[in-house]
Amino acid sequence: MTIRFDGRVAIVTGAGTGLGRSHALGLAERGAKVVINDLGVSPDGQGASSDAALSVVEEIRAKGGEAMAHGADVADAESVMDMVAKASRDWGRVDILVNNAGILRDKTFAKMTLDDFRKVVEVHLMGTATCCHACWPIMREQKYGRIVLTTSASGLYGNFGQSNYGAAKAAMAGLMNVLHIEGARDDIRVNTLAPTAATRMTEDLIPADALALLDPGTITPGLLYLVSEDAPSRVILGAGAGSYARTRIYETPGITLAEDDNTPETVAARFAEISDADGQEELQNAFEQTRKYVRNAAEARGLTLDWGN
Repeated sequence: MTIRFDGRVAIVTGAGTGLGRSHALGLAERGAKVVINDLGVSPDGQGASSDAALSVVEEIRAKGGEAMAHGADVADAESVMDMVAKASRDWGRVDILVNNAGILRDKTFAKMTLDDFRKVVEVHLMGTATCCHACWPIMREQKYGRIVLTTSASGLYGNFGQSNYGAAKAAMAGLMNVLHIEGARDDIRVNTLAPTAATRMTEDLIPADALALLDPGTITPGLLYLVSEDAPSRVILGAGAGSYARTRIYETPGITLAEDDNTPETVAARFAEISDADGQEELQNAFEQTRKYVRNAAEARGLTLDWGN
């Protein structure tokens, strides 16, 4: 079945260049009306210009699509609300939110200022939360929403010199997990994209021959699936150069220690058992972990628990 977005309204942040531009063009080509959000800053968040966003709008309109530009700073609640209100007023709804905007201020943690740490977290994490928060009431009322957050391998696995960026990107998994749970009743599906692409942020970090393989267009098909009508929810999708993989957070079965044996020495001695991946599972919410630990402890002590309903 062909994936289409006819009648859908999408907001793509950071859509003036790179991945955001590719995502916006992909949505428009398949029928969506698209808000091209871009503050027009440099990769480290300096300056501002509307040129890039307007260029993408013209590109979409030249192909017969519908688009508007908005220069909201994603971390500024008032300007984000204005953007969402204009989209809703002009097009009647907001169905899709692609959180793509971001900046880099790379330095080792020892040399990084807290201002640079705070600014990156503000744009990536608070910017994402602010845009989601502005769209959330509309999506709940219309009983439909598709949201994608953008993480990074730096957040999932770590990368030298990116403590601020990695911390902000790791937070996307936690935000996705909660929004997935809270949005399920109203058919709001929330996923996370973990892209590796040739963009302004990576052009100085990746060899030229590798950059040629990492065109943003090789990632956008995965994004389009994650915001489609039949999209999954609570998925972290890795994407780059036409490769796709799924990242999951698992918990091992672990062990349960008797009260008189619950010492740091025992934890150290049995750490290999604690780490044994055989039988590991993907927990669906925080309380599942609590239930698991209490259930194991009760069974070890011969107790019967009544969890009620």
